[in-house]
Amino acid sequence: MANPVVQTAVCTCSFGMAPMVLPVTSQQTVTICGMPAATVLDNKCTTFGMCTCPANPAVAAATAAALGVPTPSACVPVTVAPWAPGAPTVQVCGKPLLNNTSKLMCSYGGVIQVTVTPAVTVQTP
Repeated sequence: MANPVVQTAVCTCSFGMAPMVLPVTSQQTVTICGMPAATVLDNKCTTFGMCTCPANPAVAAATAAALGVPTPSACVPVTVAPWAPGAPTVQVCGKPLLNNTSKLMCSYGGVIQVTVTPAVTVQTP
């Protein structure tokens, strides 16, 4: 079962070298476990430290400057689409709730996913 994502969830990128804490900016009125609930529109990622994706122009330039030796460069994620698929049946301020099985694509080729969310769903018998 998927868990809802809230502010302070930890995300990773397949080409990033450090985790990132997800900022929730799409809404500030609905909370889960006392923290703002994330929606699929919370795709404004800050940084994953250094990027290793060869499709990233900064990485390509650093690699060329190092005479072809793969060289990581500063990560500046470019995310233009919302998270997918989210939870389309659960709306938060008119937007689908973000859950921990959703993925976000970086335009440079990385796949961003939620690795830790403080909000969990508990099933009772």
